[in-house]
Amino acid sequence: MELRHIRYFLAVVSEGSVSKAAEKLCIAQPPLSRQIKDLEEELGTPLFDRKPKGLTLTDAGEHFLQYAERISQLADRSVGAIKEMNEGLSGKLYLATVEGYAPALFAGWIAEFQKRYPLVEYELWNGNTDDVVKRVQSGLSDIAVITAPYDEEGLDGIKIYEEPWVAMIPAGHPLAKKTGKSDCIPLKELAPYPLIIPSRQSRKKEIEEWFAPKGVEPKIFCRIAHMLNAYELTARGVGIAIYPDSVRSYVNKDVVIKKIRDPSVTAQYVLVRSAKGSLSVVAGEFWDHVIADRNGKQ
Repeated sequence: MELRHIRYFLAVVSEGSVSKAAEKLCIAQPPLSRQIKDLEEELGTPLFDRKPKGLTLTDAGEHFLQYAERISQLADRSVGAIKEMNEGLSGKLYLATVEGYAPALFAGWIAEFQKRYPLVEYELWNGNTDDVVKRVQSGLSDIAVITAPYDEEGLDGIKIYEEPWVAMIPAGHPLAKKTGKSDCIPLKELAPYPLIIPSRQSRKKEIEEWFAPKGVEPKIFCRIAHMLNAYELTARGVGIAIYPDSVRSYVNKDVVIKKIRDPSVTAQYVLVRSAKGSLSVVAGEFWDHVIADRNGKQ
């Protein structure tokens, strides 16, 4: 078995047909079919079920796919490592992030990574979790930070950070005066007042579930994608906003921040990449850099 057999196999899996894979690889279809047959003969089992509508992997093919992806990734990484010895790691990283504390996380990681690899360039995109996940799944972003909950299908994810949820309360609001110097507020105290929350549907459901055991229903009147907009509305007394604690970076004397308790709830940030295929050399190095940083702080 040679590396080209692995590459050919992965191309056929990716394209779903030999003809499309041959076109992508810029080779004729008969030689590619022969290479796949040779691979199956060497392994002693069919890797594909050949049907009129296309190819599907057999159980053996699914199992072999896991090894093939690792071998291909290792080969790519080894080539990159040798080039790095001579030229230094270069390339572009396509990153995506949600709001909250995630931009600060990326800033720290990039600052340290840049010291080691000054030739690397970065493209950083910002959006809500649903949009960021779509970018990773479609290959537009290599690595991203999102917040839970999220659809885990097709993604590899590692929890990377968490922070408490807080209530942003207008400084002149009765609740701001009632709680005084305490930095916490019971969740039930928020129920009678108009609430501003993040725009995701799953987030709305999550917040409603916080209130359910209290036997009350929150008065959600506004859903906003961006923290700054929520802060501006709160500062003008429009309502009370529920966002992660990192919203403090926007706050001045017009708004009071209180950590939510009973229950105490946290926003969890997750580092994700696509579970399909492998990262580029530079993205793989960045992923390892972030995981090493995380492990070093645990």
